[in-house]
This record gives sequence, structure tokens and C-alpha cells, in this order.
Amino acid sequence: MPTEPLSQKEIEDRLRELPGWSVENDRLTRAYRLGDHFAATALVVHVARIQQEMNHHSDLTLGYDSVALSVHTHSAGGALTEKDFELAERVERIAPGHGAR
Repeated sequence: MPTEPLSQKEIEDRLRELPGWSVENDRLTRAYRLGDHFAATALVVHVARIQQEMNHHSDLTLGYDSVALSVHTHSAGGALTEKDFELAERVERIAPGHGAR
């Protein structure tokens, strides 16, 4: 069953629940700063595990002390869906444990 795109109002409502996240170029995005490269790499590995469990993958960018995510749902024509926000919420729950800000 395909995932349905969210309406603009639904997206705006969900964004209010996710400080630091925004919509850029029709993708849900967030960048984190971490203490060093090892912490950033550990966060990427943890996010990759969550994505594998969900079978929903974002673009991940690893910098020296930063991690950026960008996601949308390919099966919904590149629109934002509940699955994108679920991924963002799960990342938000684990990011502080890595020292992300």
C-alpha cells in the first residue's frame, strides 16, 4: 500500500513538533553539530540502523563534526509523508545521546 503525501497544513503542524527541522526543496531536513568526528560518525551509524529497521532511508552527509539529513518518500512521488516524520522523530530521540545539538 503506498504512503499518502501529507497536506501542507499537516506538514506545518508536524514541523512545530520538531524544532530544528525544516522543509527545503520538498525535503525534510536537519543538521546537527557534534563534539568531534567520532561522535558524528557514531550518530551516522545509529541513524543508518534506524533507517534499515524502517526500510526508509534519508540522504546522510557526514562532516568533521556535523551530520545532515534530508528525506522524502520516493514511493509518494518525492512528497513528504508520515514515514518521513517518524524517521525524524526517531533521530531526534537518539541524537542527544551522541552529544548532538
